[in-house]
Amino acid sequence: MSNYQNLVKYIVDHLVTDPDQVLITSEMNDRGIVMVLIKVAPEDVGRVIGKRGATINAIRLVVKAAAVKENERVEVDIVAD
Repeated sequence: MSNYQNLVKYIVDHLVTDPDQVLITSEMNDRGIVMVLIKVAPEDVGRVIGKRGATINAIRLVVKAAAVKENERVEVDIVAD
């Protein structure tokens, strides 16, 4: 599990009501960007997104700040079932 996955998992686990349903994956796309994908239980999607996207945007900001230190580009997204 990459550092970005660990960081996102730590944050998301503390937000959701069912941490056992959290699945974080990462993959490198063809443009060299690390894609971190979040999958949570359907009832927790709203908690991760937050009001007007505030929570997911905060998660993205923290992960991008960590990526800058490593000279990498990272994007965080939520995957629907």
